[in-house]
Amino acid sequence: MSYLHISYHPIYAHPLPEGHRFPMLKYELIPGQLLQEGTISERNLIAPLPCSAEIVLLTHSAAYFQQLLDQTLSEREQRVIGFPQSKELTHRELIITQGTIDCARAALQTGIALNVAGGTHHAFADRGEGFCLLNDMAIAANYLLQQKLVKQILIIDLDVHQGNGTAKLFEAEPRVFTFSMHGATNYPFKKERSDLDIGLANGSTDQVYLDLLYDHLPKLLENVNPDFVFYLAGVDVLETDKFGKLGVTMEGCRQRDLFVLSQLKARSIPCAVALGGGYSADVNVIVEAHCQTFRLAKELFELI
Repeated sequence: MSYLHISYHPIYAHPLPEGHRFPMLKYELIPGQLLQEGTISERNLIAPLPCSAEIVLLTHSAAYFQQLLDQTLSEREQRVIGFPQSKELTHRELIITQGTIDCARAALQTGIALNVAGGTHHAFADRGEGFCLLNDMAIAANYLLQQKLVKQILIIDLDVHQGNGTAKLFEAEPRVFTFSMHGATNYPFKKERSDLDIGLANGSTDQVYLDLLYDHLPKLLENVNPDFVFYLAGVDVLETDKFGKLGVTMEGCRQRDLFVLSQLKARSIPCAVALGGGYSADVNVIVEAHCQTFRLAKELFELI
């Protein structure tokens, strides 16, 4: 039996200015819930170190990265990101990014690994957007390719928001196929072009959502033939989400994760999971929806 690798660092829940604390609370509560119920033990939680500049620069421009380090983003650039800049926030993003890289390396050995944070898919090479400074999955994908650890990557982005930064970063990279299934009228309002985009109408139900996923994902896995997958398992698809606009239930979200992970397990495709968004009014709903993903991963991949 192998251990389930879960990347988690206390800095994930680093306090932000008033008005941003609630979304960060889940990063404390998720591992706490999993530990309390006995799904995991402390041995499963691995604290990442900050990602190195050398690895970040495989994806992001040197000028933009230096702005993050020197705290020289303009007021407008900070507004677009949604956070005021701080050294602590940049440090946090570097740790989250390394967490996704660590998960990718662990997944190559055990089949799956999960980052309690990550999924910062709105970050572009030269700028941040939508609460994202660095694109953790893009950096991890480029790292795997640069190290020749994999040959073909599929990014499955099921956050309710399109992964616009990820799409743009890999628009000319045939070794990374980007798949985004998202709210058609939701942020970002100017979409980029993923290799496959599925835009969902407001109020889309479990049946609509799952039927589309059931139809498209097996074909993608067959046609793209990836030897590695990054899965962004956002729970902002829930009907209870303040910003999601969809009608997916908790059970629908569980069925989504079950289908994705089962398809990958059946094909022996290793997968690194990041949690992405979740903004339901009741934080317990967010935590439970994310914890489902961890329970399914542990059970399906027979890890301890």
